[in-house]
Amino acid sequence: MEHLLNPHVLEIEISGIRKFSNMVADIEDIVSFTIGQPDFPTPEHVKQAGIRAIEENATTYTHNAGDLALRKAAAKFAETKYGLSYKPETEVIVTIGASEAIDIALRTILTPGSEVILPGPVYPGYEPVIRLCGAVPVYVDTRNSQFKLTADLIREALTNKTKCIILPYPSNPTGVTLEKRELQEIADLIRGKELFVLADEIYSELAYDMPHASIASFLREQAIVINGVSKSHAMTGWRIGFVFAPEQLAKHILKVHQYNVSCASSVSQKAALEALTAGIHDSEEMKKEYRKRREFVCKKLAEIGLHYVKPDGAFYVFVQLPKKYKGSSFDFAVEMAQKDKVAVVPGSTFSKYGEGWFRMSYACSLETLEKGLLRMEKFISNLN
Repeated sequence: MEHLLNPHVLEIEISGIRKFSNMVADIEDIVSFTIGQPDFPTPEHVKQAGIRAIEENATTYTHNAGDLALRKAAAKFAETKYGLSYKPETEVIVTIGASEAIDIALRTILTPGSEVILPGPVYPGYEPVIRLCGAVPVYVDTRNSQFKLTADLIREALTNKTKCIILPYPSNPTGVTLEKRELQEIADLIRGKELFVLADEIYSELAYDMPHASIASFLREQAIVINGVSKSHAMTGWRIGFVFAPEQLAKHILKVHQYNVSCASSVSQKAALEALTAGIHDSEEMKKEYRKRREFVCKKLAEIGLHYVKPDGAFYVFVQLPKKYKGSSFDFAVEMAQKDKVAVVPGSTFSKYGEGWFRMSYACSLETLEKGLLRMEKFISNLN
């Protein structure tokens, strides 16, 4: 019966990150730097808000777009942190994580044959949704631009079929981000063109060296901003994300959301409300710790003799394979996991432009990082 299925579904594959992580999970004593999962617990006051929601029977449907109090808090958060202005009643949608937000936004704007420009390497979650819409992902090689999707690169990739440009910054897998000047150049290039920008800003609260800036500050009418509490508040399992978009666009995205999931979890919404109000600065302590880990990891990688891109945000570092290694990034990751019990994600997972690199997550303790990096050093020193 498989031949009767939607061909677009048959063509897509399970995420390479999950696939590889599952492959090495059963190796005894493995040190895993694979999944982008904060190792901090959800803040206690946020958990208590979720418990209270259950005890007070806040377990019914909410408005399709989400509880208005949460939408107001999300709008205020975006304004306070990033200077963005969205009407909570009509321009904010609460979703089941950033993943659903991306899905409903792309399904609203894409048509069969339309093209979506995205940087390579990039998080593998966008392409399957694009293909399910019958649209075409157009990867742009960013290896010679410090892994940044610049205005010049976009200009070269634009066609009369371009419907959307994806700006996923701070980036998974590279950790790089775009400066205000670079965002302004992109906005100037595409302003007035019949296309959208999807800005996946889920790591916005984990920007280390400069305040996060959003393309929506420069190009509000064409921008769809994706965010959420998964990374900022260590709430991955609560599944709360947000779509911020102009009213004339948001009302159509809401229709897709409504028929997809009705609404996000009411209990999780109460916890997210606490996170964005009383916990508006909760990410600061986590960010300090991530910054320490970044410095530790980068110093150790340099000592090992590996070339890497120093991340501006998120909690990943993108590392080039040792020059003496002649196999693929997948082979490298498999061999290192099997021989010295440390797991990283092959760069090829993030498009062909990630080949020759690997992604390492530092969302784990300094002790774990030290243990894994010592194993990595041993593996590399023993390469023929």
